[in-house]
This record gives sequence, structure tokens and C-alpha cells, in this order.
Amino acid sequence: MDRAELSTEQVLKRDIPWETYMTTKLISGTGLQLLRRYDNRAESVRAQLLDDDGPAYVQVFVNILRDIFKEETVEYVLALIDEMLTANLKRARLFHDRSLANEDTYEPFLRLLWKGNWFIQEKSCKILALIVSARPKTQDGVVANGENSKKKGTTINDVLKELVEWLCTQLKKPSHPTCGIPTAINCLASLLKGPVVRSSFVQADGVKLLIPLITPASTQQSIQLLYETCLCVWLLSYYEPAIEYLATSRALPRLVDVVRSSTKEKVVRVVVLTFRNLLSKGTFGAQMVDLGLPQIVQSLKAQAWSDEDLLEALNHLEDGLKDNIKKLSSFDKYKQEVLLGHLDWSPMHKDPLFWRDNVSCFEENDFQVLRVLITIMETSSDPRALAVACFDLSQFIQHHPAGRVIVNDLKAKERVMKLMNHDSAEVTKNALLCIQRLFLGAKYASFLQA
Repeated sequence: MDRAELSTEQVLKRDIPWETYMTTKLISGTGLQLLRRYDNRAESVRAQLLDDDGPAYVQVFVNILRDIFKEETVEYVLALIDEMLTANLKRARLFHDRSLANEDTYEPFLRLLWKGNWFIQEKSCKILALIVSARPKTQDGVVANGENSKKKGTTINDVLKELVEWLCTQLKKPSHPTCGIPTAINCLASLLKGPVVRSSFVQADGVKLLIPLITPASTQQSIQLLYETCLCVWLLSYYEPAIEYLATSRALPRLVDVVRSSTKEKVVRVVVLTFRNLLSKGTFGAQMVDLGLPQIVQSLKAQAWSDEDLLEALNHLEDGLKDNIKKLSSFDKYKQEVLLGHLDWSPMHKDPLFWRDNVSCFEENDFQVLRVLITIMETSSDPRALAVACFDLSQFIQHHPAGRVIVNDLKAKERVMKLMNHDSAEVTKNALLCIQRLFLGAKYASFLQA
């Protein structure tokens, strides 16, 4: 059987020769006694043993993983630990017991992340994530199992950094074709609750690896992956350095696409909560308005949701978006439209007052908005965007005292000339208007109107 497809149940049916390991001194006599009491016993018996002597069992399991390298045995012990933690997540605290202060309980799992088959990697990842999440709050930055450790251990920061590195590797190049990415995202959705992990993840350039996974889903499996990915983004929306990454990515348009098309309440909820967090940050509010989020929020509010947090978040988002629309000057709105490449015939384009009052704003950042308009002419395949870009360029020439010279300096003429042969009549009409103003100048072209 392919070891990648192994299940915990299958592995636990094996008969492991513990006595042989004691004979070769790979486990102690005490370890053998504990294993004999525990192995192949009913769940209720194991639960009582863990209640009575949990840290001792953790020590035996960790020692085996540290000292024994036979694959079948390593898989078996990982399956025992996985079963133990799955039955009761609070048992992860046993790994941090004071009696284990001299043990580096993280090291075997970290090593197996990189060296084992998929079953071993997946179990090590899951177990590590649970152990890390159960650590005492005072432990960050100190030796793994307590401040009084006499033996040099792995610091929690080292553990988190290496675990995040493995998770990012899975997102880039999964060890398993169908399980690698879901496993990594599931683990991140738990770990990113901690500020140390958020920092490590951003430093590892992990934020950009999430963006392609934010895409509308239909199957149950893909919906769960989408939900957990959006949960990761929501957790990152509390962390300023991550917000900076999100701001320069395609995250927001993708999240809007997801919330527009999703009917799964938990997905809608986590995306709306993310929007609520990002609304007041940087230009996110303006982008949300441009992406049509106010209309989507109206549509979502009309649906019958059972989650009160979602309803409250939708109301908060609606109020915030309204405030954002009020605060945005007309040039701010225009700038966002251009920078996002979403050009359309919104009223400001053909409003002479807009051009008269705001033409000097085009000088900001070395004519950034003008340069983007010219880039749109060269790269966009949308006839509407091309037509609007030509028209806006003609308006700039018309209203700016040095408009003609500036546009010529930016080498726009050649790009506009090419558009005069476009298939769309709307594009050719506005390209012609722009060329006329370029050649005639504002003084002699004032009679030209679109």
C-alpha cells in the first residue's frame, strides 16, 4: 500500500515488538512496562492511564521517536499520539509538564516533518500544531519545556519558524498532491491565532501563497479549504505587516468574488469579518467601494442568515462603507478607479467641474495617475476601459496648462495612435478626440466635445 494513503486505524493494527527494543536498549524497562499497560487496550483504560501518568507516557513516546528510526514503529507511535490527542485535545498540555523540563519534546516532530513519508509528515505537523497551541503563555522565547531546563532545548521561536517554513513549502510544492495544501492551511488556520506565528509567516513571505487559494468553491472539500484559507486571511487582518502585504496583492478583489458567489454561511461570515477589519486601513475602504461591495452588502443583508455576528458585521460594514463614500473626494474615487484598472463612464469623467477643480491633482507622485492611464491604453483588452482612458487623457490635455507637453513627454501619442485602428467604435472615437487635442492644443481644441 502507498504509505501516503495509510490511515491511523490501519497503522494501529500492527504488532510492534517492544521487547526486542528493550533487549537492544532502545527503550528502558520502565518504558516497556508502560507500553505493555497501554498498547492495544480499550479507550477507557488508556484514558485512565493518561489521567494517572500522562507525562510518563509522553516521555516514552518522545524517546521512541528520538531513538528509533524504523518507519513502521515511528508511524505507530505517531498514530498513538494522534489518537490520544484527537480523543482529548487538552492532553497536549501533558507535553509541557514540569517533569519534562529536561526533555526537548519538539525536536523529534520537527525532524520528522522533513524526513518522513507523507503519513509521518502529516501526523508530525498535526501533533506539533496541537502541542505548540497548548504551550503556557509564559513560554514564548524560552526553552521548549520550561525556563528551568538544564539541557539545551529548542526555543519556541525556533519551533514556530521551522514549522511555518514547512507549511510554506507545502503551499509552494506539496509533498502530497491532494493532501499537502489542505493540511498546511488547516494547520495555519489554528496557528495564526498567535502573534509569533503571524510574524514568522509574514517574514517567510507566506501571505502571497494564500491569495491563489481565495477562489469560489463548489465541492464540500474545496469549500472547507476556501473557508480555512479565508480564516487565515481574517487572522492576518489583525496584524499590520500582513495588512501591508494584503494591500499590494489581489486579495481584496478575490475576497469580493468569493462573498458575491458563496452561499455557505461560515465562508460569508469570515470574509465579511475580514472586510470589517480592513475597512479603515489604508485605501481598502475606497477599493471596497470601487469593487461594488456596498451593493453586495445590500444583497447579503436581504438573505436569511442565522449567525448574529454576521448580521452585526454586515450592518457595521454597511455603515463604514457609507462613511467611506462620504469621505472620499471625487479625485480619490477617480484615482482608485484608475489604479485598480476599473475604468467606466462614471459621472466624474464627463463633468467639466471635476477636471477644472482636480487637474492639478494629476501632478501628484510624478503624474502617477496619468502614467497608469497610459499603461491601461497599452495593456487593457477591455474596450470600455480603453475608451475612457483616451477620453480622460483628452480632458487632461484640455484642462491642464501644460497638458499637451506633459502627455507628449510621457510618450502617449504612439499608444493613442494605435487605438485609432481599434475594432470598437467607442475606442476609435475617443482616441481621435485625444489625438486632435494633442495636435491642436487646448487653446484651439476647446470646441471639441465628446
